[in-house]
Amino acid sequence: MTENVRERAQRPEDLSRLVVERLNAGDVDGLVELYESDAVLALPDGVVATGIDEIRAAYARLVADRPLFQPGHQAPVLRAGDLALTSSRLPGGTGASVEVARRQPDGTWRWILDQPNAPWVVSEPAAGSTVPR
Repeated sequence: MTENVRERAQRPEDLSRLVVERLNAGDVDGLVELYESDAVLALPDGVVATGIDEIRAAYARLVADRPLFQPGHQAPVLRAGDLALTSSRLPGGTGASVEVARRQPDGTWRWILDQPNAPWVVSEPAAGSTVPR
């Protein structure tokens, strides 16, 4: 059996790109790999997903209809030791995201807090819509 090896975030700046790539690929397991096991994802609808199982379920619902996501304009990362604050202004002024990442023992980065403040689904994917991140 071949194991799927995914790119890991070598810098906190990599996380936003990787999440958009994995959202567009419908790769729920790959999305979950971007978070620490006890991470918190605060969804725009007020739902808070805590831990890998809830984050997995939230992303499974999100990608089920295969919406298309676009990257936002990423602000410079603010670092303090093993912590980093990442944020992006989303396309079309539809919102912003803010996240806290932590450097892992192997030097890679994962999010521990994630709060995208944007509509998840603008319209049906078949109509050519995009869902910003």
